[in-house]
Amino acid sequence: MPEVSLPFPRAFVEFTDPGDAETVYRCDLTWLTSRWRCIFGHGCRGIYADRPDDGCCTLGAHFADSDDELRVSRATQQLTAAQWQYQDVAKSGGWVELEGPDTLAEGEEPSRKTRIVDGACIFLNRPGFAAGQGCALHLLALDQGRSFTETKPDVCWQLPLRRQFRTVTRGDETTYTEVSIGEYVREGWGPGGHDLDWYCTSNTEAHVGSQPVFEANSDELIELMGRPAYAVLAELCRDFDARAGQRVRHPATLESQSSSDR
Repeated sequence: MPEVSLPFPRAFVEFTDPGDAETVYRCDLTWLTSRWRCIFGHGCRGIYADRPDDGCCTLGAHFADSDDELRVSRATQQLTAAQWQYQDVAKSGGWVELEGPDTLAEGEEPSRKTRIVDGACIFLNRPGFAAGQGCALHLLALDQGRSFTETKPDVCWQLPLRRQFRTVTRGDETTYTEVSIGEYVREGWGPGGHDLDWYCTSNTEAHVGSQPVFEANSDELIELMGRPAYAVLAELCRDFDARAGQRVRHPATLESQSSSDR
């Protein structure tokens, strides 16, 4: 099986945010020093077997909040027909829709998300499109020479990094905010995550990067935690990468490297 089984031993590090004494980061060193990389268009099978060209874009993107949607809206206004296959469709019917009622728990309000057209996200350019397949908002960022964190929905540019918050109470009853940064594993998708036909984060086929995640995905990490905190994290990751034994390495990276050495 190319996808390693969860869970497995991981190494974590905690440190106080340099800019906020009440915030502590808890980061998964095993994931951040892995050699995972996005292989969309280079071996990605898509999360559903009958949609192999979609990557993880089949379901569309749920907006985190109104600011997230507004940022994407501004990027959408900059797209040209040469960059966006479904621009005319969006002009006639919009590019936002409400989550379908069949996916909601009882009492849950529908959230706003990118519209599904022809079975996948309206921003996904399909194979055969002149500018190439892939996210039109990602293409916009590349063409404009800026980070795709400025153009894509939050959930899209963050994946497969996962940021979570919780309040921790110390023994003296004081509290702090713990911000965890780690791997967006299958369970992060909710109950449906186990129904995905293929998933990349713990899949050996995707652990083929030339750089560790903390370097290759530095733009995303800086956006998630700020530049001062990222600088601390990067130093800790470099030290771990140089010293760690195989027991706490990401097994998908180890298996991928072992296979390439055979």
